[in-house]
Amino acid sequence: MTDPLLPELLDLALEAARRAGELLRDGRPADLGVAATKSSPIDVVTEMDIAAEKLITGFLAEHRPDDGFLGEEGASTAGTSGVRWVIDPLDGTVNYLYGLPTWAVSIAAERDGETVLGVVAAPMRRETYRAVLGGGAYADDKPLRCRPAPPLDQALVSTGFNYVAAVRTHQADVAQRLIPRLRDIRRSGSAAVDLCDVAAGRLDGFYERGLHPWDLAAGDLIAREAGALTGGRPGQAPSYDLTVAASPGVFEPLQGLLEEFGAWHD
Repeated sequence: MTDPLLPELLDLALEAARRAGELLRDGRPADLGVAATKSSPIDVVTEMDIAAEKLITGFLAEHRPDDGFLGEEGASTAGTSGVRWVIDPLDGTVNYLYGLPTWAVSIAAERDGETVLGVVAAPMRRETYRAVLGGGAYADDKPLRCRPAPPLDQALVSTGFNYVAAVRTHQADVAQRLIPRLRDIRRSGSAAVDLCDVAAGRLDGFYERGLHPWDLAAGDLIAREAGALTGGRPGQAPSYDLTVAASPGVFEPLQGLLEEFGAWHD
């Protein structure tokens, strides 16, 4: 990394993710309950989501007080440095609530609107994924590379479903049409982990409608730096409408089917 700012930002992101991951792993109360709901009664926030975001933003602000923040649990400041942190303190909250292991802390840094680094810590996997723009992707110190592309009918693809029933119903229709064209579909419950699994070669592809910037910013960069292609609808960047990530050779046919099946609308 020739830019002296990036190692500083990466070290801070790694330390913030480590601290938040330890808080979430070791501090989970036995009687953990729902603190609030978001888009629907089953789209939940726990007290630990809120505590983890406060830990992350407090740590980063202590070291870089002029930076901006965008966090899932409400952190939103513009900042004056040109750097903005995009934070999902607990991606996979429902998994965490139920005691399932697939959840992660996701932290990305943007500079002048471009994502320049991403860190995804998955404490129950004992892995931390990281990438710096132009510097490759790693799980801890192991370089990541997406899988060589199989034919689409041999591709393992993950997705996610919205917590609003009407939206989820349409997403299920899309998945039903897609399944016969693939090896199989998975649903982990964490978009950040899915994107890192594309980067690590554990999935051939991933798609989802309804992701926010904090859901995808870090994982999208990690996937791209591992050689995957990412986008939204054809010719567009990943967005709330649609996020697609896949090995080259899987990406275009998968994206084409998702466009045909209307995966980008409710």
